[in-house]
Amino acid sequence: MTTTGTTGTEAPAPGIRLDAPAAGWSIDADVVVVGSGVAGLTAALRCTAAGLATVVVTKARLDDGSTRWAQGGIAAALGEGDTPEQHLDDTLVAGVGLCDVDAVRLLVTEGPGAVRRLIDTGAHFDTDESGAISLTREGGHHRRRIVHAGGDATGAEVSRALVEAVRTRAVRTIENALVLDLLKDAEGRTAGITLHVMGEGQHDGVGAVRAPAVVLATGGMGQVFAATSNPSVSTGDGVALALRAGAEISDLEFVQFHPTVLFLGADAEGQQPLVSEAVRGEGAHLVDAAGTRFMLGQHELAELAPRDIVAKAITRQMRAQDAEHMYLDARHFGAEMWEHRFPTILAACRAHGIDPVTEPIPVAPAAHYASGGIRTDLRGRTTVPGLYACGEVACTGVHGANRLASNSLLEGLVFAENIAADIVANGVAGSAWAASTPVPETAVDPGPHAEPVPLLDPAARIQIQRTMTRGAGVLRSADSLAEAAARLEAIGADEHKAAVPGVEAWETTNLLLVARVLVAAAAARTETRGCHWREDRPDRDDAAWQRHLVVRLTPERSLDIRSTPAATFPPTLATPLEPSP
Repeated sequence: MTTTGTTGTEAPAPGIRLDAPAAGWSIDADVVVVGSGVAGLTAALRCTAAGLATVVVTKARLDDGSTRWAQGGIAAALGEGDTPEQHLDDTLVAGVGLCDVDAVRLLVTEGPGAVRRLIDTGAHFDTDESGAISLTREGGHHRRRIVHAGGDATGAEVSRALVEAVRTRAVRTIENALVLDLLKDAEGRTAGITLHVMGEGQHDGVGAVRAPAVVLATGGMGQVFAATSNPSVSTGDGVALALRAGAEISDLEFVQFHPTVLFLGADAEGQQPLVSEAVRGEGAHLVDAAGTRFMLGQHELAELAPRDIVAKAITRQMRAQDAEHMYLDARHFGAEMWEHRFPTILAACRAHGIDPVTEPIPVAPAAHYASGGIRTDLRGRTTVPGLYACGEVACTGVHGANRLASNSLLEGLVFAENIAADIVANGVAGSAWAASTPVPETAVDPGPHAEPVPLLDPAARIQIQRTMTRGAGVLRSADSLAEAAARLEAIGADEHKAAVPGVEAWETTNLLLVARVLVAAAAARTETRGCHWREDRPDRDDAAWQRHLVVRLTPERSLDIRSTPAATFPPTLATPLEPSP
């Protein structure tokens, strides 16, 4: 790991790409959006409305991303007596001193309008008897400001509305397609992407979408851990692509572990059912096996404390009692409330033999949300010209060290709209490459040092996940992180397991790169802050650490880690940074 150099676009791109066949087909566009969650589809709709030729590339079907799984809702100051300033205050508290205040102010002031525009697009949210939008409360919020749909199926409704709008407006889409790498022109500007279409997509094999603007909205990286609330497609592809393209990544050490994921057994792996924070917002209690509430006295909001505090409290209680899980008790809701307010969660619990109407729900923390990602400015611009990022794949500075509940869908809406506005303002319409022009072979290589990354055997995926859960999970220490780093290095060096190009090998290789960055950042941040909990460094250290870590991949595939001067992000233009403390 090196700590010399500067950040920004003044340095050459690393010139690293995945080992993949040459592109055998291509299409052109003004904008290519990678991802079909709330962020990606909002950006695509706004770009299309402005007359830009827009292509949406998505890894599975249009509605298969993380947005569909969001249960709680969208936070916005829409209620009587609520204000953006109060929403800002709650967000800053949750972010534990690392939020970019300008980014949060943008979020909370533009948020209510963005939600109303989502409603105009066709999203239907729950209303009360008077017809007003129903608002609930979640952890870290001092007011009821969470808009929800279908009781606990907000993400599904948001996804439905946006997918329907995309299809109605005939936005060109490529489904079942894994993005591979960024294309660049001779000046280092974005020129499109390479991708591989799987199964029943519109094209076969590896191809390219050539466009002067690329919007990454690929979602999270929860699959880097053994147990997560994330769907199987969340393998960190966008972050890995951005690293290979020379973009800066920030705050990847801040992975939020949702406190209340349905406990399916100590050996359960993969996506686990989520028990929304809104259940606690409506009055459910966290208890141990004896029925004792343990959040009382730990925080003024008790069960509604910010997620990092609740996750840590549950973990401490589990350790103190040598228990594998705690319980969420909402029996006092009664059958009618469960059936109408939380039908999705009720069905998930019953599918696993648990009836929350008559018994407490076993819960434990699991990997849920990446507060960090590809560093952007307020217009979604990354440090690579022409490359934008929004949604969970991005690090806008909004979340700081711990995301406030239900700010994620709002962030996707607000920053996607800003990205579209910036693309339109910069006039990319009409500048797409001619469709008849073949993709030059050199365009697949990002730079003069380009070389394919050796691919991992897909069998290494579970090794990576188990290594990350053991060494970089809810509890971390210098020893656990050092062990994880050594194990990841060994996995990467295991040359006899090198794989031929293919979807599972590409995903596994992406996971290893993301895991390396996360572990390195967590080891460098020698304090406890937000959802980054160091057992060996239990205190918050504002003097040394009220700043962000920024990581870039060098041409030699080592990690260059720097720190920002303060909690406010510097511009995404060339800006010198200090070596990390």
